[in-house]
Amino acid sequence: MRKRTNYRDSNEQSIGVKTGVPSAQPKPSSCLWWWFKRGLLAFCLIYVSVPFIMRPEIIKRIVYSHRVRVPFFIDHTLPAELSLNHTVNMYLTPEQGISLGVWHTVPESQWKEAQGKDLEWYQKSLGDGSPIVIYLHGNTNSRAAPHRVGVVKVLSALGYHALSFDYRGFGDSSGEPTEDGLTTDALYLYHWVKARSGNSLVIFWGHSLGTGVSTNSAVKLLEQGIVVDGVILEGAFSAAQEAAQNLTHHIFAWHYWNFPGFEYLTQKKLAENIFYFPNDENLKRMRSPLMILHSEDDHLAPIHIAQQLYEIGKNAQKSESRARMIRFDGSHGYLHNGLYKDPKLPKVLREFVQSLAP
Repeated sequence: MRKRTNYRDSNEQSIGVKTGVPSAQPKPSSCLWWWFKRGLLAFCLIYVSVPFIMRPEIIKRIVYSHRVRVPFFIDHTLPAELSLNHTVNMYLTPEQGISLGVWHTVPESQWKEAQGKDLEWYQKSLGDGSPIVIYLHGNTNSRAAPHRVGVVKVLSALGYHALSFDYRGFGDSSGEPTEDGLTTDALYLYHWVKARSGNSLVIFWGHSLGTGVSTNSAVKLLEQGIVVDGVILEGAFSAAQEAAQNLTHHIFAWHYWNFPGFEYLTQKKLAENIFYFPNDENLKRMRSPLMILHSEDDHLAPIHIAQQLYEIGKNAQKSESRARMIRFDGSHGYLHNGLYKDPKLPKVLREFVQSLAP
């Protein structure tokens, strides 16, 4: 019978293992495989869930992306931090429970006079005879986005008043966006401006999503017997083209285009929850002078859509002098948001505004 040995090497006691038996260490390849399997499982769960979570609320967030706010940590009450130091921040109430954040930037020539002035002074300045442009921005971000600030600076340098605001749900404005709601916001600001601007020209400038808001608003005003002095559409889209030909490449869902299987999984859901903004139908009814600005390399709204809209607008106006289209060379790389950088833009704008004068 063998004796049981209780002796252990002091070294073994300190590490708690038997001599000659290596400690179990996971192989790097095992860790990678563990993470890969769980990552693949998570992806599959998300992928399978997409058809079931594409509810109207989710579709709305895809289209408007109003919670996407870049740059971060912007204080909209301090436009001077973005070099808009002849700008006042204010809040308007188009409906009960809705507050809209608005910037009013006066012409650059009034820069010195504007320093330290209150809201009342800014409101009175709208009646100085200078043209007034209401800027209706696209989806995502706020009025503080760099390309939107860039447009305001161009307008101010030309001697125009610029009113840039965030629709309900965007930026520091309260509420949730809807097509009717955005149109209501634009109409309220238009009437607010007209009540303070005397005989000054008031022009809509819509960009991307804002082109739909602009044409919606112009048609609503026409129904009230009001013809807007002028409408500028930048990076415009066609609702009919988007709805009938390629729902899954809807301009406002661009950041989901490359999701594998997006077309198959979401086509029906997008069709049921289409956000219309009928630019093409609105242009058939509008009677306001029209100018379309479009870059040939626009990757979200192809140039041929702008050309189609121009033809619709020209035919509806029955006059080439009341509808014009300005194409910007694609070699400049302006894409969808960069037209404000073009050195010929001020001249284009000045000529259009001068053509509106009575």
